[in-house]
Amino acid sequence: MRLVILEDYDQASEWAAKYICNRIIQFKPSQGRYFTLGLPTGSTPLGCYRKLIEYHKNGDLSFKYVKTFNMDEYVGLPRNHPESYHSYMWNNFFKHIDIDPNNAHILDGNAPDLQAECDAFEKKIEEAGGIDLFVGGIGPDGHIAFNEPGSSLSSRTRLKTLAMDTILANAKYFDGDLSKVPTMALTVGVGTVMDAREVRTHLVLVACVFSRLVGIDTGIKSKETFVLQVMILITGAHKAFALYKAIEEGVNHMWTVSAFQQHPRTIFVCDEDATLELRVKTVKYFKGLMHVHNKLVDPLYSMKEN
Repeated sequence: MRLVILEDYDQASEWAAKYICNRIIQFKPSQGRYFTLGLPTGSTPLGCYRKLIEYHKNGDLSFKYVKTFNMDEYVGLPRNHPESYHSYMWNNFFKHIDIDPNNAHILDGNAPDLQAECDAFEKKIEEAGGIDLFVGGIGPDGHIAFNEPGSSLSSRTRLKTLAMDTILANAKYFDGDLSKVPTMALTVGVGTVMDAREVRTHLVLVACVFSRLVGIDTGIKSKETFVLQVMILITGAHKAFALYKAIEEGVNHMWTVSAFQQHPRTIFVCDEDATLELRVKTVKYFKGLMHVHNKLVDPLYSMKEN
């Protein structure tokens, strides 16, 4: 497990964006060889998205051969509602890059059969070959996606009733009116994210290593090994206790982010404020490894060089 501690939100966002950029470029995506990225919503990833857009506009990064899967979507909120996650992703990220709209997958919270929609989403992930890097975010209560406290750590994509803490936290996006906040959502499960070859979350970054077979026709022609990770990004003092629960205590379904302790390679990316509940020796240990962590983002690769 890696814990990457940056000074502030902007530095954490930039580190995360550089990491995503380097992973995509090192993967060398092409027609028939797509890099598959899991993505979050909320306030935390906005800085990371802005940097990725900057890299794209500078010609350093392309999403032409990238497929994305978002973590969740509200139930019953019109797709064109300004607070739907469809609107969020298109307004804050997708419309600014060169991704094919057919490759940007977001759950439909208005589907006539919600369970069938969840099952189809899992099938799409499977057909894409799994998710190479899952970037996620957590709430102050340690939930990842909408896997609220008490969720099964082996859960798959499903319908979920939102906890009151989550509804209260999201009320700021609905003019502070609790009656306007959706009470249910579709969400990937903890098990869905744990299956990701790479996972990154904006309050907690988690990374894992797997190997994948490629070039299969009548038999295995070649074997390619690459790093598969979960990245979780955590920023702000209000997430400090969740980060503490995520890395310094045991796995607990009441703090679903703690499940990523069991992911083979996990990266948590945070700012100084998010470390306020951690032991001093924990912070000192991981800060002492920054020269190692920074090798993941320095140098920053560019598709201009390929």
